[in-house]
Amino acid sequence: MAGPDAEMPPAALGQDDAGADGPSPSTLYPSPLHNKRIVLGVSGSIAAYKAADLASKLRQAGALVDAVMTKGATEFITPLALRAVTGRAVITDMYDVHADLAVEHVELAHAAECVVIAPATAATLARLAMGLAEDMLSVTVLATTAPLVIAPAMEANMFAHPATQANLALLRQRGAVIVGPAAGHLASGRMGRGRMEQPETIVEAIKLVLGRGRDLAGRRIVVSAGGTQEPIDPVRYVSNHSSGKMGYAIAEAARDRGAAVTLITTPVALPPPYGVETVRVRRAVEMRDAVLAACRGADALIMAAAVADFQPAEVAGQKIKKRPGQTGLTLELTRTPDILADVAAAAAEREDLRRLVRVGFAAESQDLLANAAAKLHGKELAFIAANDITATDAGFGTDTNRVLLLDEHGAKQLPLLSKYDVALALLDRLLVELRNREQGTGNRGKRPTAQPV
Repeated sequence: MAGPDAEMPPAALGQDDAGADGPSPSTLYPSPLHNKRIVLGVSGSIAAYKAADLASKLRQAGALVDAVMTKGATEFITPLALRAVTGRAVITDMYDVHADLAVEHVELAHAAECVVIAPATAATLARLAMGLAEDMLSVTVLATTAPLVIAPAMEANMFAHPATQANLALLRQRGAVIVGPAAGHLASGRMGRGRMEQPETIVEAIKLVLGRGRDLAGRRIVVSAGGTQEPIDPVRYVSNHSSGKMGYAIAEAARDRGAAVTLITTPVALPPPYGVETVRVRRAVEMRDAVLAACRGADALIMAAAVADFQPAEVAGQKIKKRPGQTGLTLELTRTPDILADVAAAAAEREDLRRLVRVGFAAESQDLLANAAAKLHGKELAFIAANDITATDAGFGTDTNRVLLLDEHGAKQLPLLSKYDVALALLDRLLVELRNREQGTGNRGKRPTAQPV
């Protein structure tokens, strides 16, 4: 009852050999944090214990992490703990003659590609806002030109105080990215907003900041994700097996490469990507309207959602109850909107859609190349990503995908990849198309002639 356009988030990168659980995904791209020099500032909050987890996650992603601790931070977590997870010396005293980077504190500031302070106490925020240089952390921030990411952590009343809010506003005005704090249970036993954001979210914020100067900077990309839900009654609906993972991976990868991203998503069991505008819909008609609105002035649309082909002709106002002796139920179905076709039709009439590069997905169970080629041509797409949903390692709900990229010139088969790597490969192809369109040589959904390679 559903014809998915596609589906499939970032997974751990593996090696391209077979193991006991089958082949591991190939690795085509390094992590966006690979070899990035990150200065991690830790100030005196009970949340300092989370800094070790953050440092570990950054290192696992390939970053080089230099930890700088205030004196207060060392009361909550030892420098040895951070040294163990970073594999590098930890700086606690700018007057330590035995620490090379502490003596040459300007060199540390110059080497940094991003400075992240997590947790940042109210006192630390005040020092940064006032431009004080009282410790190694504040000196480093003053001396660097690297982007600044701040994750506050403090009592709820301290965070809400006008002085703290004024300091945060001033830091934002200067370009700092403020992550959190979150609401929840605090160290005092009270509930409120003041918890340091989770390390995973802070890592995503760092990727966002580092992506600002990359190859998709200045571009605006619309991505759809998830399987639409077409209601039968207030309880039941017609849908499909899409997890939304592929669309979310594309949104995150585009963000990491500097694009402004709008993600139009159905309900899925995934957290919204940090720094991505997220629009929530359920039905195909809602997604169609949201896509048309979001595409105004956008550079590209990537339809990774699994949009149901059919919907119930009538929606019952109350839950349909089974009757004694009833052996079945017949539903009359009608077509849902064809979103890509509607966007193509609108582009012929609307100036704000004419430059839009349209990319589709074809999730097929048979005749992959033929069905994908028909969709490429019929919907006037620049190119299409096709995948075989019957594959156990690349179908719905998996963290990997094996995709065929098809355009008017032919097809390129990608190996088994993490969905994040698939997203990066797709964005590589999109960037070529964007540049070709600007030069007047882009694809217009012509029928391909070459065979897959």
